Amino acid sequence: MENSGDITNPKLLWLKAALFLVIGVLCASLLWLDLPQGRDAAFFLLAVWAFCRAYYFAFYVIQHYVDPQYKFSGLISFGQYLIGHKKLK
Repeated sequence: MENSGDITNPKLLWLKAALFLVIGVLCASLLWLDLPQGRDAAFFLLAVWAFCRAYYFAFYVIQHYVDPQYKFSGLISFGQYLIGHKKLK
């Protein structure tokens, strides 16, 4: 059996998602405690939203609307995809 290094166990995938959520909430809370102004919270939320949309673009939009041949496997592969496509349509 070949080990690709991918996590396939659903319980581990849920644990991974929960840990990402805990890290995000902890970091956001610590940032808020350090800079408790509404403007800072708004900038932080806007930055998180923008990065999520950029990730969605790299993951879903390219694969489903721009280039169906492309199969997403991470941000590094997306960077390689961009470098390999000199002319973007």
